[in-house]
Amino acid sequence: MSGMMEGKVVVVTGAGGGIGRGIALAMAAQGAKVVVNDIGASLTGDTISAGPAQQVVDEIIQAGGQAVPNTDSVATRASANNIIETAVKTFGRIDAVVNNAGNLRDRVFHKMSDEEWSQVIDVHLNGTFYVSRAAANYFREQESGAFVHMTSTSGLIGNFGQANYSAAKLGIAALSKSIALDMNRYNVRSNCIAPFAWSRMTSSIPANTPEEKARVSKLQKMESNKIAPMAVFLASEAAKDVNAQIFGVRANEIMLFSQPRPIRSVHMSDGWTPETIAQIAAPALRHHFFPLERSPDAIDWDPI
Repeated sequence: MSGMMEGKVVVVTGAGGGIGRGIALAMAAQGAKVVVNDIGASLTGDTISAGPAQQVVDEIIQAGGQAVPNTDSVATRASANNIIETAVKTFGRIDAVVNNAGNLRDRVFHKMSDEEWSQVIDVHLNGTFYVSRAAANYFREQESGAFVHMTSTSGLIGNFGQANYSAAKLGIAALSKSIALDMNRYNVRSNCIAPFAWSRMTSSIPANTPEEKARVSKLQKMESNKIAPMAVFLASEAAKDVNAQIFGVRANEIMLFSQPRPIRSVHMSDGWTPETIAQIAAPALRHHFFPLERSPDAIDWDPI
């Protein structure tokens, strides 16, 4: 029996380990030809190796699938173009892109350096744009294609010490929506996944206090390969009517995230002044203010 991705060619960035590896293996198991992209860098960028991408390719081939490695960075237009061109030159086409590549430079905001800011924005937000943009021309010409982007509750909800990462990840959600709006006429879809999983990206979370240790213990229960089925679904024709959505995947749970919309308004026929805003508007809206919370505060039940 053929799989859901039979005949499709898929690029998965950051596929040398963790969530990306699981997605690449799942895509291949469902019949896709896979470009396994990974620069082989540590989370801090200190070391680089071609090994991780090749290892995943070897796993796919040993299981009877088709795959090719690519070690280009997502963080520049030229190298991102090379990633997509690897798919087209090797397999003749490109049908889906999973933007999963990531890095971390965690630092409390008032101590964050320009370099820590730009390195994370370059990989997550710029990288998602560059790789998607490189595939967009092919998708438009063939009038089909699917983008799957990785966002995060660090951006959708909030987290400590991740201003760079949070800004990039919320930006990705907005970028995905724009891609969906601009390319819907070409039957191209763009959706996001906010993954909850224990991986290299989450292994750097502090675990010093009892509360932090308890949180990390919960995270370790969330296997990274649990994200793959949603990525495969969103890349497949089974999701042809699913566009511009944000899904969360946590162990055996699938969540649909809300998107910002007005929830309350107040009107002053004569126009507002700073004083009347303070006296009338702010008190009227205050009941609907969102609390200063982070992801574990809003999603506070144990993984299922």
